Amino acid sequence: MHVGILKEIKTKENRVAMTPAGVEQMVACGQKVSVETTAGEGSGFSDDAYARAGADIADSPAAIYGSCEMVMKVKEPLPVEYDQIRAGQIVFTYFHFAASEVLTRAVIDSKCVAIAYETVEKSNRSLPLLTPMSEVAGRMAIQEGAKYLEKTYGGKGILLSGVPGVNPGTVVVIGGGTVGTHAALMACGMGAKVYLLDTNLERLRYLADVMPKNCFPIMSNPAILRKFLAEADLVVGAVLIPGAMAPKLITRDMLGNMKKGSVIVDVAIDQGGCVETARPTTHDDPIFEVDGIVHYCVANMPGAVSMTSTIALTNATLPFALDLATKGYKKAVKQDPALARGVNIIDGKVTYKGVADAFGIEYTPLEKML
Repeated sequence: MHVGILKEIKTKENRVAMTPAGVEQMVACGQKVSVETTAGEGSGFSDDAYARAGADIADSPAAIYGSCEMVMKVKEPLPVEYDQIRAGQIVFTYFHFAASEVLTRAVIDSKCVAIAYETVEKSNRSLPLLTPMSEVAGRMAIQEGAKYLEKTYGGKGILLSGVPGVNPGTVVVIGGGTVGTHAALMACGMGAKVYLLDTNLERLRYLADVMPKNCFPIMSNPAILRKFLAEADLVVGAVLIPGAMAPKLITRDMLGNMKKGSVIVDVAIDQGGCVETARPTTHDDPIFEVDGIVHYCVANMPGAVSMTSTIALTNATLPFALDLATKGYKKAVKQDPALARGVNIIDGKVTYKGVADAFGIEYTPLEKML
């Protein structure tokens, strides 16, 4: 199969879908790989490195879309790319369809095969292609939140760690999955007092066993959430329903209970956000204020630490990409139920129920398309 690696065009998105080491493995398995020129520069990988790994260097995205049977990206296609996607072409990337009806309908119209990293799901409900970026985003949420608590950015002027004689900051993490756990670990490591909220009692028991002593796993409900929002200096929204819109757990009226100058980092913004007042922002303009609360809602947080993120992402995606390339998508998804759950749209039909439900589009079971 001819596989194409595109250069990302989202604002300040420096990741790339595959490292030169990944390309070398694809080529060794008999696949042809084309990489758009300068695609890897933001992650520290030159065109020469890709060429040495066996890739052809393409001079434009049109050359990739026009010739490759499968194209790989990191972020969803943007409007300037919609018309370049071909019918029957496999597009393998983070789509987050439920956050954008415009994108969803454009991909439906393209009649491509859209396989979303974020909904590839194993039988134990783990999300192997979302996990590495969730690990990065969770850790970054604390790093960025700590920065924007500084008075110079409109924050309270709180040092999360505190100092001898001064209390540390209070962090509230909503969601005990991968993002939330890594956010809590990072905050605990800084010395903050951390409340980790979740609705799964079994998960909370596990977290109580493994998390540091300054992390307090708490069963979440609206009353508890209001209570801890009032105490928080930093809030991390880490809620995920795979393939569907995130629930709006923090409403605007709840902001009135929070301390002025506190910070919300809504990591769920890729799926619409779990904060009613959240809207996507960029690395160029990452924050805004509502009712005295600083909101950080960058939709591609891991793009800021692109070298780490690209290597971590390739480690996870490469086995699936190899399966798709060597077997073709129909055989690959028939043999791998996890990969089958990643198929969101085929030939204009929505095959992932969460996406269909988000926009009232007819749902077609994947089996009918294979």
